[in-house]
Amino acid sequence: MVREMEEGSVLILSSSLLTDRMLLYSTFLPELLRHVPVTVWATSARSEAQRHAWERCEAVVESFPAVRAFREFPYNYLRRLNEFAWDFRQRPPSRLSMMRHVRDKTQSALVRSLKAPARMVALLRLEQHLEQRLEHLMLRYPRSAEAVQRLSAARPALLVTTGPHRFDEPAVVAAARQLGIPTLALITSWDNLSTKGRMVYQYGGYLVWSEQMRQELHHFYPASRRVPAYVVGAPQFDVFHQERFWQSREEFCAGQGLRPDRPIILHALGSPNFLREHHAARYLGERVARGDLGEVQLVIRPHPLFDNGEEADQLRRLGPRVFVQRTGNAGLARTARTQNERQITEWVNTFRHSDVVVNLSSTVTVDAAFFDHPVVNLDFDPEPGQPQQALVKDVNHRWTHFQPIAESGGVWLVQDPEEMVEAVRTYLKHPELHREQRRWIVEHVCGFTDGRSGARMARAILDHLTRLERPKHGSALAVHDGKDRRADDNGW
Repeated sequence: MVREMEEGSVLILSSSLLTDRMLLYSTFLPELLRHVPVTVWATSARSEAQRHAWERCEAVVESFPAVRAFREFPYNYLRRLNEFAWDFRQRPPSRLSMMRHVRDKTQSALVRSLKAPARMVALLRLEQHLEQRLEHLMLRYPRSAEAVQRLSAARPALLVTTGPHRFDEPAVVAAARQLGIPTLALITSWDNLSTKGRMVYQYGGYLVWSEQMRQELHHFYPASRRVPAYVVGAPQFDVFHQERFWQSREEFCAGQGLRPDRPIILHALGSPNFLREHHAARYLGERVARGDLGEVQLVIRPHPLFDNGEEADQLRRLGPRVFVQRTGNAGLARTARTQNERQITEWVNTFRHSDVVVNLSSTVTVDAAFFDHPVVNLDFDPEPGQPQQALVKDVNHRWTHFQPIAESGGVWLVQDPEEMVEAVRTYLKHPELHREQRRWIVEHVCGFTDGRSGARMARAILDHLTRLERPKHGSALAVHDGKDRRADDNGW
């Protein structure tokens, strides 16, 4: 359906449940809707099974346009050439680590052959010129005829992408750029700038969580220094402050089959496509089941994007003291998944009521630290034979986003399964250990911890709309006045 939007409307793109829940449950949309009309295009809205999650959203919600991939040649090969060139020029520890430990073993010989010309581009300092030419080429490739048609009719005042590193959203951004519609990009998470593939498209401004992310944005994307970079905090954590999602320990435990009088150990799993972390969860579950940690209970929480029930079926066999949550919508594609209020309530209270959290270098470290719960962080590969031991060490001690966390003193880095058990046992007795360092982790990653990051993001967008209007009123001031913007309680 092609529909014209109200004058001054903001169009927001979302292609992941990680940003859906920010739109649905943070302070962002209520604040923005007080001032301007808002339309959301969401990939989860394509699914009839998931549309119910959007029913209470006050914005207009529409399904995401159909998009197609770039042709492999020349587009994807040139993109890889560009990424190699920037990697060799900037030497980012995280991406070079992934290249050494993973991509060199999985990429084809043809792709790896692009390293030689990429080294030459980096040596001659031509990476910015290459990326500009690549951007012009990619913008001309028609990835979404539907997006062009709908944007031509809608004519929003501003398009905001919440996933500039993902597959779907850049296709719509390209259509907007062709039509002269201004764009703004939210950097979805704290690790994206240093670990993800490059954002080839440039934007009229950026939204980041923290001052640290702003510095990384300017380092990895020099062209971003010419446009606003708004520091707004992490809107996805706003829900932790909302009492409507809080349950008492008794209520939460009743819903999970847990006993409120016994300590709760949480092992939160990351992506199974990255590291085989479930081996550590199984070992811990076996020790809990045998009673080696006393009268405790273990909750294993799969990542909601990757939970298809496979690991859960194996882990549930560990016995009555081990509980496995179902966090995802098994059978649905990742872009079709979203989370309803019940799932958000479970997420919030799982971290509120856990006594110790175990994970392998993921964002749940921040979730746990937010509630001042001790964090045990694996510093070893739990898979038998440890095929990714060197990669795990790099993540904790070299990767740009996680090294400061791992070495902050706010997490207990454990070197083997036995030390993992001992760390859990110690933290259960002394949860006050490393409290000040945990507080630093939250402030370092999130920038703000007041539950108003969504509202700050809304005010940033309103500020950006005002800046876009200035040339129309005869001002000679460009969209960027050379100053970066940081929100406070008094505005911008």
